[in-house]
Amino acid sequence: MATEINRVTLFVVPKEEDRITVLAEFKKLQKSALKDGRPYITSVTAGEVLEGSRSQGYNLVLQTRFASLEDMNFFDTECEFHTEMKKVVGPRMVPPPVVVYFRSVI
Repeated sequence: MATEINRVTLFVVPKEEDRITVLAEFKKLQKSALKDGRPYITSVTAGEVLEGSRSQGYNLVLQTRFASLEDMNFFDTECEFHTEMKKVVGPRMVPPPVVVYFRSVI
């Protein structure tokens, strides 16, 4: 069974110019988030949600993949880049974002 952790985060960022800023931060994530001096996020994908009734107002999505639950927990509690990124993203979004994570079974 795979041990990688897939994480999906949905955001509401009302202003278009703020969405551009937030997406620019997401682009830096995979290379700038470091653990023991090395990148540890194995995959990052982000973009604007396509309009439709299913989006429920969420307009940005960030999908990240981590080698382990330990790495994802590090991201949430100790990662310096994530802490700084939240200072840029937080004031631009309507909190709270929706975060789900899982291990793929297929």
